[in-house]
Amino acid sequence: MKTCIALLRGINVGGNNKIEMLKLKKCFELLGYTNILTYINTGNVIFETDKDTKKFIKAKVEKGIYESFGLKISAVVRDSKNIKELCKKIPKNWSNDTEQKTDILFLQDGFDTKKTLSLITINPDVDTLMYVQRAIVWNIPRNGYVKSGMHKFIGSKVYKNMTARNVNTVRKLAKLMER
Repeated sequence: MKTCIALLRGINVGGNNKIEMLKLKKCFELLGYTNILTYINTGNVIFETDKDTKKFIKAKVEKGIYESFGLKISAVVRDSKNIKELCKKIPKNWSNDTEQKTDILFLQDGFDTKKTLSLITINPDVDTLMYVQRAIVWNIPRNGYVKSGMHKFIGSKVYKNMTARNVNTVRKLAKLMER
């Protein structure tokens, strides 16, 4: 058995695409996954599988969510090894707090290469970006947000092909995946 996570894009955000976590868990059970755990309402589903590839899981989860809830939701699927390695490479002093903002952009297939960094407009005075483990880690000081490229990111090509979590959430997910 391997532990995986499905990071769902755009559920329970701004009152849109509402899915109750108990119903989402049931959906994953019906898909045949086991030892299912959801974490916060933004679509983080940890589960175990013994045979499916990440590409197959992604298609299966997206289809299952559509059939169960009538929503076209994209998923990014990673295994515990990927999440653990990602967390190891993020500088320990990067956090999401009153002083700084650190987001992890989990990239969809086709965008999950280092070349994607060149598609993001940044201000080198405040933005620090790293490509790590099929994701981009983006760190800025909170007081630099207005100067950052982050506030202009919504609607970009990369934005439409990723799902984001803050670094605190990703570190917690890594711990929850240690089974």
